[in-house]
Amino acid sequence: MPNGFAYLMLALWPLVVMVMFRKMPIERALIWSILGGYLLLPPSQANLNLPMIPALDKVSIPNIMALIGCAFIAGQRIEPVPHSWPARLLLVMLIVAPVATVLNNSEPIRFAVQEFQMLEFVSPQGGGIPGLRPYDTFATVASQVIFLLPFLLARQFLATPRALRELLVALMIGGLVYSLPMLVEVRLSPQLNTWIYGFFQHSFAQMIRGDGFRPIVFLPHGLWLALFTMMAMFAAMALARATAPQERTALIVATLWLAVMLVLCRSVGPMLIAAGLLPLMLLAPSRVQLGVAALIGLVVLIYPLLRGSGMFPLETVLQWSEMFGAERAQSFRFRLENEEMLLARAAEKPLFGWGTWGRNHVYDPMTGDMLSITDGHWIIVIGSFGWTGYLAQFGLLALPLVMLFLRFPARPASLAGPVALLLAANLFDLLPNATLVPLTWLLAGALLGHAEALRTQDRHNPITGHETMAQPATRRRSRTIL
Repeated sequence: MPNGFAYLMLALWPLVVMVMFRKMPIERALIWSILGGYLLLPPSQANLNLPMIPALDKVSIPNIMALIGCAFIAGQRIEPVPHSWPARLLLVMLIVAPVATVLNNSEPIRFAVQEFQMLEFVSPQGGGIPGLRPYDTFATVASQVIFLLPFLLARQFLATPRALRELLVALMIGGLVYSLPMLVEVRLSPQLNTWIYGFFQHSFAQMIRGDGFRPIVFLPHGLWLALFTMMAMFAAMALARATAPQERTALIVATLWLAVMLVLCRSVGPMLIAAGLLPLMLLAPSRVQLGVAALIGLVVLIYPLLRGSGMFPLETVLQWSEMFGAERAQSFRFRLENEEMLLARAAEKPLFGWGTWGRNHVYDPMTGDMLSITDGHWIIVIGSFGWTGYLAQFGLLALPLVMLFLRFPARPASLAGPVALLLAANLFDLLPNATLVPLTWLLAGALLGHAEALRTQDRHNPITGHETMAQPATRRRSRTIL
């Protein structure tokens, strides 16, 4: 159980964010209000559960406070509607789809055990799962809007080259600072969350790798931390490449240090992604980086179609997984078998899914025991909100990558390429893992805003291809929000 300090940190974070927005430029305050909360606040098992609103935790509190900071402390007018019509359509789909999901799932799911007893809400072992109620419509839509806040705010305030650099610097600094508690856990085992916040956030057995441990600190799982470490390493690498040669030494050292930390995370997936993207980060021009990022985004978007149609080479991938040991291969096969079950379950309600409360899982019809385990975020979304919810969410994440590739000028160098590769890496990791975090939305929003700004620039100056975009409005006071 979370201790009192965990709840105190959640209660104090709004004050921390307010100070950030008073002392920092709006771009830096927005980034650190989200990133700082993600890295420092207790995992989501610690939350303030108030009636009629989604639980307030390490995700929702920073998101809401970032909105308040931008609108009321920085005095900015919030413009939540994207300029591009595909983004508008996907945004509407993402917010409206849960309404159809709730209306399409009013029936309970019953099991043979205690089949004549249906409580308002009981566990599967208690007889069944109730149908969704009109109240769930409000709660689900509110959750979607809160999760989208980093995307909407970043689109408006992190679209400039200066803001993209600020984002990379924050990722690098966050990774370097986080490397200290990571070293403690590599040496002493993952205990910091237990020592500080009073509970362990996941299965301790999954943090054991060989004769050592992989760190987790305050994140949901060691895989989440490995992905963040990889992003921090590439951020330092991108900054080193974009810096004058005489000023690169410290950034190169930071890159090498974060590479060591990535190895110490002992997670194969992020290391494979890092190995694949390393040549692009080091050598490729921005145009090539954006092209590869867009291609990855499109592949991720159509991956469920490939799986459902049998076109994805599962056996070949399974054979490759055996290179990393029989245990890893067996774990990967187990994931694929679960995905097949969950895909069959999702096919029963393909448009809008089964909704929340675990209704998307496969259960034993007699005992109510859960037979499936969800790992990849894509199968969670399809099972819960159907193809409508999936195309809306993953389309909104992949759209900035495609837009940037189509609109980016061919000649000038830019940090948009490395940021796009970071987002593409996170999207690819959503296939095996549920690593959709506020940083994912922050990256996607910044890139969408950058693409929209380039489009506006081209309309005003179609001949030049330079990134002379206007900076976001400075701190002017305004009472208008949304």
